[in-house]
Amino acid sequence: MGIIRRICRQLGLCEKGILIDYAAIIFGAFLMALGIGVFLVDAKVVPGGVSGLSMALHYLSGDRIPVGLTIWALNVPLYIWGVRELGKTFGKRTFVGFTLNSFFIDFLRGAIPGFRHVRLQDNPAIVNLIETDFLFAVLVGAVLLGVGLGIIFKFRGSTAGSDIVAAIAQKRWGVKPGSAIMVVDFLVISIAGLVIHFKNLGVDRPALTLTLYAFFLLIVSSRLIDLILDGFDYAKSALVITAKTEDVSRLITEEMSRGATILEGHGLYTREKKQILYTVLSRKEISTLTQRVKQIDPHAFIIVNNVHEVLGEGFRPRF
Repeated sequence: MGIIRRICRQLGLCEKGILIDYAAIIFGAFLMALGIGVFLVDAKVVPGGVSGLSMALHYLSGDRIPVGLTIWALNVPLYIWGVRELGKTFGKRTFVGFTLNSFFIDFLRGAIPGFRHVRLQDNPAIVNLIETDFLFAVLVGAVLLGVGLGIIFKFRGSTAGSDIVAAIAQKRWGVKPGSAIMVVDFLVISIAGLVIHFKNLGVDRPALTLTLYAFFLLIVSSRLIDLILDGFDYAKSALVITAKTEDVSRLITEEMSRGATILEGHGLYTREKKQILYTVLSRKEISTLTQRVKQIDPHAFIIVNNVHEVLGEGFRPRF
C-alpha cells in the first residue's frame, strides 16, 4: 500500500476528486473511440480536427495506417508545440485524453497486435446499420463523439488537436478560438471529401454526400458538447418585483423552504425605491411560485429564466 501511495503522489492523483476526473476522462475517451472507430470510419463520415485528418490519411493509405496511431502521432507534436507556446496549460489530462482515445480506437477496430479479433466494426448489427440506416448510424457516431468530448471537457481534459491550434492562434494573432476551430474543421472535412472522391471510396454514396453528412455530424456533436458542459435546463431562477415583499418572502422561505435574496432598486420612470426578490427553484416549483405570487399581489412583475447549473444547498450537482 505504501508503494501505491507513493506512485499516486508522484502522479498527482491523490488530491480529492482527481481520480474521479481521470476516470471521467477515460470514459469520455472510450465513448469518443466507440463513435469514431466503430461507426464513423467505415461510414466514411469524417469529423473535424486531427481525428478527421487521421481518417483521411487512413483512406489515402488504403486502410493500412491505423486511425488511432495516426491521431496519436499527429497530436504529440501539437501537444509539445502547445506546451512551448502556452506553458503547461494542457497538462497531463490532455496527454491522457488523446493517448487513450487513440488506443481505444485501434483496440476497438482490432488494429492492435494481440487484439485482432475485436473488430467491433465488423459486428453484423453495425454493418447492417450502416448499410440499411446510414443516417441513424451517423447520428449514433455523432452522439458518442459529442458526449465523449463533452465529458472530457467537463472534467477539465482535452484531446489536443485543433484545441491547441485554436489557443495558439488566439495568443499569436488574436483569432477567436471558435473561428479557428471552425476553419480547421472545414479544411479537414473538405480534404477528406477530396480524398474519398479521388480514391473512389464513396461506392454507395458520392463524396459530396458524405461531406455534407460530415458537416451534419459536426453540428450535432458540437451541440451535444455544449449540452454536456452547460447541462439541460433543470432549474429556474425568478425575479419578483412586488409591493408585498414581506408576504412573498414568507411564501418562498416558509411555505416553499427555499432561500431568496432581496436586491435594492428603483423604478426608472417613477423613481420609486423597490425591493426585488431573487430566488432559484426547481422546474416543478416555479409554477407554484407564479400562481401564489399572483394571488398575493396581482400586480407583481415576475421574470423567469432557465438555469443550467446550480451549486449549493438544495440542488444536486451536475457531476
